[in-house]
Amino acid sequence: MGVLLILAGGLLAHFTQTAGGIRIEDIRFKGAKGNTMSGLLYIPPNATPQIPAPGILAVHGYINSRETQDGFTIEFARRGYVVLALDQTGHGYSDPPAFANGFGGPDGLAYLRSLEIVDKTNIGLEGHSMGGWTVLAAAIAAPNDYKSMVLEGSSTGKPFAAEGNPNWPRNVALVFAQYEEFSTLMWDVDNARDVVKSPKLWALFGTQGPVEPGKVYGDIAQGNARVLYTPAITHPAEHISHEAIGYSLDWFARTLQGGTPRPVDDQIWFRKEIGTLIALIGFVALLIGAFDALLKAPMYSHLRLPEIADGTMPEPAAATGRRWTAAFILSAFIPALTYYPAFALGGTFVKPSAVLPQGITNQILVWAVINGLIALALIRFAPKRASRSGIVLPSVVIAIATVAIGYAALWLTDLGFKIDFRFWIVAVKLMSAKQFLIFLIYLLPFTAFFVIALHVLHRNFSTMAAGRAALYLTNILALTLGFIVLVGGQYAILWLTGKLFNPLPDPGFVPLSTIVAIQFIPLLAICAVIATFTWRRTGSSLPGALICGLFMTWYVVAGTATQAAF
Repeated sequence: MGVLLILAGGLLAHFTQTAGGIRIEDIRFKGAKGNTMSGLLYIPPNATPQIPAPGILAVHGYINSRETQDGFTIEFARRGYVVLALDQTGHGYSDPPAFANGFGGPDGLAYLRSLEIVDKTNIGLEGHSMGGWTVLAAAIAAPNDYKSMVLEGSSTGKPFAAEGNPNWPRNVALVFAQYEEFSTLMWDVDNARDVVKSPKLWALFGTQGPVEPGKVYGDIAQGNARVLYTPAITHPAEHISHEAIGYSLDWFARTLQGGTPRPVDDQIWFRKEIGTLIALIGFVALLIGAFDALLKAPMYSHLRLPEIADGTMPEPAAATGRRWTAAFILSAFIPALTYYPAFALGGTFVKPSAVLPQGITNQILVWAVINGLIALALIRFAPKRASRSGIVLPSVVIAIATVAIGYAALWLTDLGFKIDFRFWIVAVKLMSAKQFLIFLIYLLPFTAFFVIALHVLHRNFSTMAAGRAALYLTNILALTLGFIVLVGGQYAILWLTGKLFNPLPDPGFVPLSTIVAIQFIPLLAICAVIATFTWRRTGSSLPGALICGLFMTWYVVAGTATQAAF
């Protein structure tokens, strides 16, 4: 079933992103300082050396990668633009450190202009969040080498870009959502809906009063046009918004020549999101199926669940009554309650270094260590379970084999379809050689967390007598409910007040941490499913914990930024 889902999703995604004869090349090129840069190059059939096509450099935001902008890049390519979807420095497969060399923007623009199939007089720049600062860095480095740009949820000026003015950058469209989490960081306004009143924005538009959304200021022919769009969405939602993508399509249609006319509402990119989501679900199903198939091998006979009926394994007890309720509340909400403090501690005291080179991963690591220690302290209150001997080595071997099968499936899918397993900001990516070394650094502590946490989870809730659906649901909610409440509560507050609740003094800390927390919900749900399935097959928490440790370390390391040279 897993293989069929991966194949079906992969085909849907592939045919969507190559519709109309578009070719996609996975490229590496050298930057000005000898650094390796990575990107996906989308080549429409109309782009030839004899008739060069307009080009667009499209760049993702912080702790994302080149595939995150797929909605934009697919639609740009369908309209006849050659598109370079760039991995920023320190992201994806581009060399670390992050933030170096103008985030990779100048290198990306130089490479795009070097292609003989690209019309050098018609180049656009598009970037989301930190990707906006990336293309602004390119615009500073080569002020005459582009014609227009779209900033999605981004800004000119401090902290990471040059100050905007009525004549720089050229022909700018700004898409800034009404529920932006980063309004203070970007435009110095507490509420994103007040961006029209930002003096920083006025300086860019050359006005002395509020900017009118949808109105074009300046003159496209003179290169000083400006327009603001304010869709009623959030910062991460700009990746998957027909409205936000439509604004960028309209702006480049106005400011670049040589594209293929299409209505802005003619968009097919969401089919790829559905395809890669199906493939992601298939990946999880494949892990479960691979484990089940491997377990039948003679070498794992000692790992298989002993028969309860023959007395070799007593029916395990679980918490009941008030004890069950208390265990569930603690399991669900302690990880969420410790989330912001742990991330603050990690960001303050565990800076990226050659030993621990990824900043976000370090923050997750601190959270995992804190919650692992809490679970260790509470384990004595969980119901006792009979221990089993001789299962450690087979558990390690079967966990590695299971995850290796999943990794091989992703490699083959990437090879055949040029996709990863993802939906929106949740993405399972292949690791580069450098990321694999980083993976080995973080593997032990993350795995230790899952070994402890899932052992406590099963002791409290898992019994063979429980209904299968009830057991899966209990374990999923025990791991995710706190984060569902945390994320849901924050976005309810954002919707009602225009800004997130900030329990900490740093105003820039909570938005990014909250967006990262969104991923905890599906990822912990996946871990709960894997852990419950493997426990039902083996009567032990160890195989599932090891699989989750391997998978989650791979996921985090491959999908975030590397801030320190490694």
